[in-house]
Amino acid sequence: MTEKIGFVGVGRMGANMARRLKDVGFPIAAVYDARAESAKNLGQEIGAQACDRLARVTELSDVVFTVVTDDNAMRKIFGLGGKKGDSLLKNARGKFFVNCATISPKVHVEVEKAARKAGAASLEACMASSITQAREGTLYLMCGGNEGVFNRLKPILERLSSSMRFIGPAGQAANVKALVNMVMNINTAALAEGLGLADALKLDLAMVREVFSQTGANSRVLQTDGEDMQNREHSCFFSGAHAAKDSGIALAIAKEKGLNLPLAAATKKQYDTMVKKGLGELDKSGIAELTFKGRGKRKR
Repeated sequence: MTEKIGFVGVGRMGANMARRLKDVGFPIAAVYDARAESAKNLGQEIGAQACDRLARVTELSDVVFTVVTDDNAMRKIFGLGGKKGDSLLKNARGKFFVNCATISPKVHVEVEKAARKAGAASLEACMASSITQAREGTLYLMCGGNEGVFNRLKPILERLSSSMRFIGPAGQAANVKALVNMVMNINTAALAEGLGLADALKLDLAMVREVFSQTGANSRVLQTDGEDMQNREHSCFFSGAHAAKDSGIALAIAKEKGLNLPLAAATKKQYDTMVKKGLGELDKSGIAELTFKGRGKRKR
């Protein structure tokens, strides 16, 4: 395992992916984050250089993983949009970039073109898992871009995932990820409404959840979020703010295709309301704070 690995974006997901690769023998050469303290702390923990320049991450690494927040952050780290300055693509010839954030498909296409122009290669590796899976190396990855690049990077990706699938050209994996999160968010909002109504009816919520699990009301979200909604345990694995952003990505794609998606639009409105109420940094299960009587404010 001779490839030196760099990470840009070492929040909850990126940091645990870096820890995982370190554990299985990959040298983590460099880390970078907009919050310099986060990079410094992780660098000290795993023996990586905490860089204050993006170009330095590229210089020190053979493969750079990016796990950033949104389209603007992605464009910024790759120096897209015409602004000159620090960028991962400075002196990037021969380097590989694995982009894991949930962003608009068109931005993945932009990054691939820019990387190719710089003599580098990029791959989108969209994740349909959370913090625990990042740490344990059991992510589900949807990959897009050049299939040869995917095959070249597969030995690294296999140490991060229990399952992966090559979807197709750049942007296609991001399309699928947008669909995954759109449907997940709709399911989460629907579950919150069902449990909120059950609570208003003074039903035993544990009983209701068990009945849901044995009927057409069952879902993966019921397993991950149902008890948390009941107990108001909203420790963040995937935030309401990110749910709002991701539903917005799906709706933008639908608009481009001339489709009306009323359930997705209603769900985004709910997550936008979470953000407006100051609940956006709660887990997506916090949407139940909008549907249970007597809730609606951050639990202290």
